[in-house]
This record gives sequence, structure tokens and C-alpha cells, in this order.
Amino acid sequence: MIVDERMVTYINSLERGCTPFLDELEQNARLAGIPIIRQEMKSFLRVLLELKQPGSILEVGTAVGFSALLMAEYSPEDCRITTIEKYEKRIPQARENFARAPKGGKIRLLEGDALPILRQLQGPYDFIFMDAAKGQYIHFLPETLRLLSKGGVMVSDNVLQDGDIIESHYAVERRNRTIYKRMRDYLYELKHTEGLLTTIVPIGDGAAVSVKL
Repeated sequence: MIVDERMVTYINSLERGCTPFLDELEQNARLAGIPIIRQEMKSFLRVLLELKQPGSILEVGTAVGFSALLMAEYSPEDCRITTIEKYEKRIPQARENFARAPKGGKIRLLEGDALPILRQLQGPYDFIFMDAAKGQYIHFLPETLRLLSKGGVMVSDNVLQDGDIIESHYAVERRNRTIYKRMRDYLYELKHTEGLLTTIVPIGDGAAVSVKL
């Protein structure tokens, strides 16, 4: 927990929910133990989409499609969303959810490893949402920056790793050390890449918001 749990509980208690379809999808996903974005990120994305009004969105990491459908619901009507997923078990679930959702027709799902797919995409995209394997963010970065439009916004979710990011290398569990190092490298690059303005905010499990200048 990055922020005091009582504070997070209070903030989340103020939420009014989304559409009935999204609320049901979210509830079912949480009951099934399927990882989807946290309450805080859901609200944060809605605000950013309202501010940016993107015409095109790229998402890396679809899962069952909740965040893609959230962005479809709260982006302009003519916005088009491309989302990438490689986990075969989740792809049919995502496709079914897109087919049932009122705004699912705005979404194109690409199946397979993200990096080769990113290399084939042309873009540009006004808004990019990164929510895939955290150890791969650093490898995706050259392509996501290439695909991001000037003035575009990129949101990278779960960048603080439940607080591990500030711990000593030796305090992190051995199995998590590679991801830990790669995420620290990723955040450094976001903050030090010329032409990119980034802020890191401690909501959910941490989010980095970057603007291409």
C-alpha cells in the first residue's frame, strides 16, 4: 500500500461508479480474481481522458478488456482504441466483453507479444496506457515513445511495486529483483528523456504520467 489504507478507502467510498455494464464487469472480474485496474486508476483515467480528449488510444495489456472498455466509454465518440494482449486464456474473454459492450466497436484487439506488434504499428496515438508485464516496460519504451503523438499522454500503471521500488536491492525478494531493476531504469528514463515531461503519482500502485513535448 503506497498511500494510507484508510485514506484510500475513504477516497474510493466517494466514487459513484461507471455505467451498469462496466460496474458489472468490474465486479465479476474482482470476484474471479482477474487483475484489473484499481479504483483510483479508474477515476484517474477518466479525468485524464476528459482533459485530453484523445482521437486515438493504444493500450498495452488488455486482460479481459475492462480498462479498454472504460476508455471507450469515456473518450470521444470518434476515438479508436487499439489494445494488445498475449495471454491466450484472456483473449476470448476480452473479445466477448467487447462484443457485448455498447462501446466495444471502438476497440481493436491485437493478439501476441507486445514488442513485435508495437514495432509494426504506425501511430501516432494521442494516449497510451501501459498495463502489461512490468519488467517489459523498459523494452517497450522506444516504441511507445515513437508511437506517441506530440502533446500525447502516456500513463504507465503499477510503477511503484507496492513500495518495493524504494527498497535496497537486497531487501527485495530475489524473484522480484529483475523487475525491480528494470522498473527503476524505466522511471529514470521517463524522467531524463529529452522531450518528455513525466510526473510520478502515488495512486493505486503508482502511476507515471508522461507528456511528449
